[in-house]
Amino acid sequence: MASEIENPETAEAQRQQSQPVQVQVKDEDAIACYANFCRVTGSPEELIVDFGLNPQPVGVPKDPIVVKQRIIMNFYTSKRLLAALQMSIQRHEAVFGVLETDIQKRLRVQQ
Repeated sequence: MASEIENPETAEAQRQQSQPVQVQVKDEDAIACYANFCRVTGSPEELIVDFGLNPQPVGVPKDPIVVKQRIIMNFYTSKRLLAALQMSIQRHEAVFGVLETDIQKRLRVQQ
């Protein structure tokens, strides 16, 4: 019987876990840059994501792509980022249509 009685502290903790948490973010000093290239590498402990600008987005670039930003994160943070990106892309596609990532399929044939 004692195991069936709910502990008020446990119930409160469960309610807090189920509610979304608002995290305060201070981004005044954040540096914004544009990237049309991304490379993902890593190790068993970390994921490394490099961002850069590819000046020749069609075909194989002749010059090396300069990596401007590198983000290193653990796999837990990476999985949360994946979920957030998936949710954002799904919302975007629901409003604007499917995003085609194959550039050859997006190119219009000129006649």
